[in-house]
Amino acid sequence: MMDMEKIWQLPKARSVYEVRLDDHTVTAVRRHGNPDGTRIVMCHGIGLAIDLYYPFWSLLMDDFDLFVYDLRNHGWNATGPRTMHTIPTLVCDQDRVVAAIHRLCGSRPTVGLYHSLSAVLSLLPSLNSETVSSPHRVDGLAARLLFDPPIHKSIFDDIALDVITERHAAVARRRMRRFQSREAYARYLSRSQMFESVVPGVIELMTRTTLRRSADRSGYELRCPPEYEAQIVQYVRSYSALIDLSTCGQATKVIGGDPTLPTSYLPTFNADEVEAIEYDFIPESGHLLLLEDPAECASIAREFIARIPLGIDLPGRAAEKGLP
Repeated sequence: MMDMEKIWQLPKARSVYEVRLDDHTVTAVRRHGNPDGTRIVMCHGIGLAIDLYYPFWSLLMDDFDLFVYDLRNHGWNATGPRTMHTIPTLVCDQDRVVAAIHRLCGSRPTVGLYHSLSAVLSLLPSLNSETVSSPHRVDGLAARLLFDPPIHKSIFDDIALDVITERHAAVARRRMRRFQSREAYARYLSRSQMFESVVPGVIELMTRTTLRRSADRSGYELRCPPEYEAQIVQYVRSYSALIDLSTCGQATKVIGGDPTLPTSYLPTFNADEVEAIEYDFIPESGHLLLLEDPAECASIAREFIARIPLGIDLPGRAAEKGLP
């Protein structure tokens, strides 16, 4: 049933910037919070929307300069061609968004705060020759706080992981796309194990942020089509093999869900890599930890940002390297 205990009212953004990702695609970057605070840029997981995370980022608005945006084919954005809905394209998009923020609002030390797929994207090397000429990302970030990036399950070998990946992709393809009403979608979500522990009002917020009216006005449909989600799910594990956590440095921290729960991920199966990066987890939380325990996640973000030396030059100076 739809949780009627809480209705989250999204605030009007201070500014909205239309950032061009390619010749046919733009994403709306919204600025919220305190313009005098430390700058944070936020993005979300596959099939979701950044406005869904409002129970979390609302707790940061008083003190931080927040820039939030949706992945292409998600949230506020129109649905574009599926041929462009790829991991390399999304990596390039992430760099372009950060570079545009620096260009439009001035270069300042910026913290990337990413969940799930967007966290994986931030860890990948550049996959598009048009983005940078070197093998290293020019991402314009001084630090990164990454929540439950789905890279590897340590308890499975590669063959088992491939089977699980194909199974998850198949589930995404079969996902219901159209619903007669938002209430019908809420009932559908309430049966999912993923949403068992979210804070009050999240399911209702999900119906407003991940559905849009169908073209024939007969109901609602998912803003991110299931076949688009499945395409990313199918290939994200292959690309995650390119991630080398040992190169991340002290300015990157990973916060996972409880590794004993089936709805969370470990950052890597390699114990040596876990030692090379700052990693912690929130007990009794799953993959949607930002929606299950937003207060604890906000407290972790504050503590991390407070102790990271942000008065340094931006890595790569993306805004000065020619990125649009």
